[in-house]
Amino acid sequence: MPTIVVDVMPKPEILDPQGKAIAGALPRLGFTGFAAVRQGKRFELTVDGEVTEEVLAHAREAAEQLLSNPVIEDVVNVEVLPEAAPAPEALVEGRNA
Repeated sequence: MPTIVVDVMPKPEILDPQGKAIAGALPRLGFTGFAAVRQGKRFELTVDGEVTEEVLAHAREAAEQLLSNPVIEDVVNVEVLPEAAPAPEALVEGRNA
């Protein structure tokens, strides 16, 4: 089944305490070279059937009205994920779904 991905991020002028906490933890864990972190949300909408322009428009509308808070967040991406082939470990006998 196809999947539509919606990415939501805090507006640039909104403080991001989670991103700030992550940015502070990165160097303590040995991950250097990052100036800042912003944390957002990712939604995966599984589509029952084909992804048409109408379905994609409904996903964008849902993103603007339900999945994000337009006062403090921006919908930065709405895209259809390419259909992926099953992972090799999923092909092991008895694990096929």
